[in-house]
Amino acid sequence: MTNQNTACLYPDLLRPIDQSGLADLSEKGKANPDAFVTLKAKTVCEGQFRNLTYIRNLEPYVIDEPPHLLGEDTAPNPSEALLAALGACLSVGIHANATARGIALSKLELALEGDINVTAVWGVGDLSLEKRLGFTAIRVNISVEGNASHEELQDIIAHANQWSPVANTLRNAVAVEVSSN
Repeated sequence: MTNQNTACLYPDLLRPIDQSGLADLSEKGKANPDAFVTLKAKTVCEGQFRNLTYIRNLEPYVIDEPPHLLGEDTAPNPSEALLAALGACLSVGIHANATARGIALSKLELALEGDINVTAVWGVGDLSLEKRLGFTAIRVNISVEGNASHEELQDIIAHANQWSPVANTLRNAVAVEVSSN
């Protein structure tokens, strides 16, 4: 039974992923294991700390700061956006791997929290050289339900975590080059 048929029988299931499309993507990845793509974004500051990031032809992704960090509180701040990116990446991986295994999910929720030292205040606050910048810990709690055993669902979560591009970007050193023109 395809995921689409399962969704018709069980309306409480998450909107399914196209299994044949997922299989095609999987085969494409196996056939080109060294393939890379370059993702692009353009960020434009509107003023204060409100920024618009343009990605593909989508509406701009807004980033701001909360009032205690002198922002207008109109959108997530950059660190919250990073947590959102991690949560979404893990969710995509969990849902894709469940689909690939023929498991239909009825619930997939991720609660994320991270500890971050903000006393450097973007380089104008406490600039102690021993200060560790960025998140020092991130915790993700996943609530998932579907037509599989607890053990199968835990295996899918572990597998998605192992292969998550965003989680691995956070775990591994990545070259960051910042320049101006």
